[in-house]
Amino acid sequence: MIDREAKMQQTFKIGVMASTRGSDLQGILEAQASGKLTQVEVAMVLTNKADAPVIERCHQHHLSCQFVDPTAFATREEFDRAVAAIFDKLGVELILLIGYMRILSPWFVQHFQSRIINVHPSLLPAFGGGMDLNVHQAILDAGVKVTGCTLHFVDEGTDSGPIIWQKAIPVEHDETVESLKDKVQQLEVEGFVAVLEAWAEGRIVINNNIVFLKDA
Repeated sequence: MIDREAKMQQTFKIGVMASTRGSDLQGILEAQASGKLTQVEVAMVLTNKADAPVIERCHQHHLSCQFVDPTAFATREEFDRAVAAIFDKLGVELILLIGYMRILSPWFVQHFQSRIINVHPSLLPAFGGGMDLNVHQAILDAGVKVTGCTLHFVDEGTDSGPIIWQKAIPVEHDETVESLKDKVQQLEVEGFVAVLEAWAEGRIVINNNIVFLKDA
């Protein structure tokens, strides 16, 4: 059993890994600006794309951001070890994957076991394995009436780690991929804020691969 109550502290550092816009990061920063998440420090944003829009977002908010070129490394694990070295040097406790388009190596997952959080735009385990608009299109094609988003710890599988937080929304009859993405993305930000608050307050417990959030 992992009990996060022992990790309760005044502030903790997070690292963000992003390949695209980092829209959920914007929501986290806005939550901080509104007085929430005062215990959270974004220590570093790392991207594997030299032209990722998240870089400009970081510049606008005066966040440390670094591009790590995957082509400079012979293997996925070598790349991940370089990324891990950056996070370890900064004392990063928790890593958020926000639109990160690379599969993590088993070494990286084990190095940060139960400290990497991914967000997926469906109610896992339903519609796992896809990314972004493809997931929303699959949901519409299936004709399901309810969808949502999931935050989960990353394991060595694909969208298979212990589920931390989920929330559902209805799929309207006139829904489009774009409208569904907009609604689900709002849930993603809500989820990140809730999970980061719970982590800061020591309310996350993992027991037999099942996550419990203690009441505030």
